[in-house]
Amino acid sequence: MQVLKKILLICIGSIVSAYGIDLAIHAGFGGATLAVLWEGIAKIFNISFGQASLAVAGIMILVCLFYDRKQINIGTLIYQILYGVFVDIFADCLFYSENVFINFVIMILGILIFAAGTALYSFADFGRGSYEALTFALVKKHGWNVKWVRTALDAGVVVIGALLGGKVGICTICTILLSGFCIQSMLQLLKKITQSE
Repeated sequence: MQVLKKILLICIGSIVSAYGIDLAIHAGFGGATLAVLWEGIAKIFNISFGQASLAVAGIMILVCLFYDRKQINIGTLIYQILYGVFVDIFADCLFYSENVFINFVIMILGILIFAAGTALYSFADFGRGSYEALTFALVKKHGWNVKWVRTALDAGVVVIGALLGGKVGICTICTILLSGFCIQSMLQLLKKITQSE
């Protein structure tokens, strides 16, 4: 895959992921996994969600540099900057219904969009986002399944976030149950598409 194509995939995936996560976490059903941690950190340090996400990403990138630096590349920085910026931008542009059911559907749609975006920039294989870098580092080193590693990491992040004051809710549970499976399914679909070309 050409470098420009990889960068384009990362840019699109980053923006799509930011939009999806914003749809999910602002629907009123609690935070989506990492967002629980961001919320806790944002409350403690009085910063925005986007700034909190960049802070968490920085720590995860440092861990990956020691654990498996092959997961980190220029795409990692592109993703984290775009993702952090667009999480704040989209947060001010979203509208929801007064109907709880419709907002629930929007939340699920947000989780699916987030997973699709995550799969897109992960597929570029030009350096993953901090959380995905940690996920795939564990997968590659130990041969574990993506969805189970992601589910375990999500659960751990939620516990820490909740202890810091982040809001846990239905969205949190749905993200843990759906995101890993959806990311893996989307990656498999992308591989089939590229192999058939």
